[in-house]
Amino acid sequence: MHPYVVIGAGPMGLCTVRRLAETGIDVIGLEAHSDVGGLWDINSPTSTMYESAHLISSKRMTEFADFPMAEHVATYPKHDQMREYFQAYAKHFDLYKHYRFGAWVSHCEPEGEFWRVSYVQNGLQKEILASGLLLANGTLHHPNRGQFKGSFAGEQIHSSEYRSTGLFSGKRVLIIGCGNSACDIAVDAVHRAKSVDMVVRRGYYFLPKFVAGRPTDTLGGKVRLPNKLKQIVDGTLVRLISGKPSSYGLPDPDYKMYESHPVVNSLFLHHIGHGDIKVRPSIAELTEEGAAFTDGNKADYDLILEATGYKLHYPFLDQAHLNWQGDAPRLYLNVFNPLHQNLYVMGMVEATGLGWQGRDDQAKLVAKVIRMQLDNPTKAAKFAEKVKRKAAVRIDGGMNYLELERMAYYVHKADYLAAINDEMRQLKMG
Repeated sequence: MHPYVVIGAGPMGLCTVRRLAETGIDVIGLEAHSDVGGLWDINSPTSTMYESAHLISSKRMTEFADFPMAEHVATYPKHDQMREYFQAYAKHFDLYKHYRFGAWVSHCEPEGEFWRVSYVQNGLQKEILASGLLLANGTLHHPNRGQFKGSFAGEQIHSSEYRSTGLFSGKRVLIIGCGNSACDIAVDAVHRAKSVDMVVRRGYYFLPKFVAGRPTDTLGGKVRLPNKLKQIVDGTLVRLISGKPSSYGLPDPDYKMYESHPVVNSLFLHHIGHGDIKVRPSIAELTEEGAAFTDGNKADYDLILEATGYKLHYPFLDQAHLNWQGDAPRLYLNVFNPLHQNLYVMGMVEATGLGWQGRDDQAKLVAKVIRMQLDNPTKAAKFAEKVKRKAAVRIDGGMNYLELERMAYYVHKADYLAAINDEMRQLKMG
């Protein structure tokens, strides 16, 4: 039997390699960098991390359940602490031996019932014939650049290129976007820039990182509320804690809580309220000196930074193999492919509070399915039929997620984990 190939050594790739190896499946990991950590290793050539970046969820709500972070690690760890955590995870579970580092995957294509995986390592072109292919190369690498009328003669970059606050020294800065990275970077900029303006095109829910000394994401009640009721309750609590965004000159969200990802930042509203960040509406067009806005105002800038998010990107594989529809592949449980039984997209899932353990649950299920395919082809064929029937079913918990590219693979955490666990139970019973 040929090995299974996992692309990527970030948290999703690591737990995938671990679970396959534990299940007795021959597995090889391919990683472009010289070590594990993925996005969280700022030195990786594929990382889009910046020096001030921290987790936006608390460590206890994010960590792997069977590999907790050390007590001395901050509640919201910095990227270097996360890198060390993933390196320790890889050592603890003896994962390094499965990886080939400095391996840039260039092309993958089906060959009969296998996958031919081409990659470059140390300047040499190499190939593996794989029994299965698992894509764990991450969702936050390929920048989603804005499309604007006009052009700007000054410096214009995407947040993926941002590293440190020195970039802002003495400059008039315009930040486009208001997601978590945009707000983090805006807070960085106020300490070094001459001025900071921010294009905010829609409303957001804003949460501090701590409430009454506790991480905000740990404050949920013991009893699970119905999803619609939880939207109302939590939305009301956010308003009580942070106030209406319009009180700060920001647009109020025209959607309910959890229909888009909230912003978790304790300092952003503080700086807005102190006038350190000026809110701007949408850009009508870029000008040579800066930008003209939809309210008729213009302003000059030295630097425009687009914090406009990322696109799903699997450049080594033809999209046709991924059942790609609209902004994302359509896969059962965001993983299982109706076109290829041995092609899995790992970690193409976002949900408020899902953490690494939710992704590990996904990896355990995939390992179980592969083991079934190897040991019980008849049962595997029935599962493949289910994948075809349910590939288009989205586990949204009844939420009306915004029609945004970054929300195309968003799921409802509790419902998604329940579906993963239910499938695992069914496989054990069968």
